[in-house]
Amino acid sequence: MGYRKPISLILGLLCLTVTACNRKEEAAHHEHHNIVATSPLIKDMTLTQEYVCQIRSQRHIEVQALEIGYLEDIQIKEGQAVKKGDVLFKVIPSIYKAKWEAELAEMRLAELELTNTKKLFVDKVVSDREVALFEAKLARAKAKLKLTEAELNFTIIRAPFDGIVDRIRRQTGSLVKEGEILTTLSDNSTMWVYFNVPEVRYLEYMEVKESDREAQQVYLKLANGRLYPHAGKIAAIEADFNNETGNISFRADFVNGNGLLRHGQTGNVLINRTLRNAVLIPQRCTFEILDKRYVFVINEEGVVRQREIEVLHEMDDIFLIKDGLNGSEKIVLEGVRQVHDGEKIEFTFENFQKLLPKQKYHAE
Repeated sequence: MGYRKPISLILGLLCLTVTACNRKEEAAHHEHHNIVATSPLIKDMTLTQEYVCQIRSQRHIEVQALEIGYLEDIQIKEGQAVKKGDVLFKVIPSIYKAKWEAELAEMRLAELELTNTKKLFVDKVVSDREVALFEAKLARAKAKLKLTEAELNFTIIRAPFDGIVDRIRRQTGSLVKEGEILTTLSDNSTMWVYFNVPEVRYLEYMEVKESDREAQQVYLKLANGRLYPHAGKIAAIEADFNNETGNISFRADFVNGNGLLRHGQTGNVLINRTLRNAVLIPQRCTFEILDKRYVFVINEEGVVRQREIEVLHEMDDIFLIKDGLNGSEKIVLEGVRQVHDGEKIEFTFENFQKLLPKQKYHAE
């Protein structure tokens, strides 16, 4: 009779094991039916597209020496703002100054010859043809003098427009050659900001009405992450796409009244696009099969059906839907992995509007 206790103990353990298994199955069964559904949210959305950009002055030129000579005087400092017509550099024009003096002497000689010829004409010593000859000689001498004066003026380099002087590359006394770069001059009153746009985004932009495109504002985020205080407008689009990258270059113009922007800066252009009646769903409602994205839609009988969707834009844990949902359906939110296509389920419903504050992204 001593073996009865072990048998009773074994039977008791088996009962406990069976009971635990039954409880697990019941919990799993209960969990299987703990499905939460929601509906897409229909809302006007503002999407922000961001592009890396390069900032350029609307006019940025190289200031070059027009003639050979020694740099006599530098009347500017690096980084100085100058006005149109201000003298920037003076070059000693050794050769051109000598040519000008020679032509000046020739003109004075022609004047004397003409004066003497006119006196002789009055005395009837020479004919009027002789007077006309010396008048022509004087006119030629004056023309040559003007030419040398123009060449001489090339040695005084003036600012062609208002701007900011860059680094000065030569010092006083340096021998400069014709065409040598002395500095650069930038007109920063308006900045040209260039950025590359993919073909798809270009087509979306061109689909907008011309009047709306002209009124659209763009924003500039600087390298420190702050927004430039003045909005800009898209002013130009290049004629050709880059076949290697599939992009096309846009140009946005920004007024630079405070002088904050400089030639060569970088940043990011921000373009806002408003979508009317956009369809939003949580990302966790979706699943992927062979690079395609699906949701489970619940019909009026409580039967789930797998449906393919197309995502237009991704915002943290929210998807903006391009195609596949119209906003009136119920879709599985929690328990996506527990349901199967064609299965009838029981579920609880939660309004996505109430869930929205819990999302990483808050729609505006």
